Amino acid sequence: MATKIAPTKGNLVSLTRSMKMAQSGHDLLDQKRQVLMMELVRFMDSAKTIQSDVSKIFGEAYEALQKANVSLGIDTVEDISESIPITNDITVRLHSIMGVEIPDVDPLSDSTVPCYSFLSSSGSMDEAYAQFRKVMALLARLAEVETSVYRLANQIRKTHRRVNALEKIVIPADKEQIRFISDVLDEGDREDFTRMKLAQKKHK
Repeated sequence: MATKIAPTKGNLVSLTRSMKMAQSGHDLLDQKRQVLMMELVRFMDSAKTIQSDVSKIFGEAYEALQKANVSLGIDTVEDISESIPITNDITVRLHSIMGVEIPDVDPLSDSTVPCYSFLSSSGSMDEAYAQFRKVMALLARLAEVETSVYRLANQIRKTHRRVNALEKIVIPADKEQIRFISDVLDEGDREDFTRMKLAQKKHK
């Protein structure tokens, strides 16, 4: 039960203004929630597509690696893999969707130009290298999309709580207070009118 405040015209004006602001905030937050939901669905669809592509390409890459292990030997393949430099030039930019920071990962090159000697390699090793480069590029894209999904979902939960608080607590409480004050002021006006009429009759 909300605590009743002093039933004055000043408080009535203040509460009416507060309720209008709360309603406006509720409408804006509800619109934000809807926009974020649409973006979330879009990113989730992208995530499903990329996950499917990763699964397919990874299967092909693993099959190519097995062929390379058979043709060259596991030790040779391991030596070749150690000569491949670590990719550390990943660039992540951020853009805002309704105040939510969403990452943009610059596309990684899936270039298949080997960085190892051809003398100790084979076609199956080149194929494995090419396929795993594709996997790496897809994983970078997947990380971008899944991070976006997490951040959007988290913000939607927060926005939903705020919308509910305004809709079920703040606005109803303001309405109740306004109704209480209005009733008290109306009753006071009726009493004043009655007293005025009685006073007029006494002076006649």
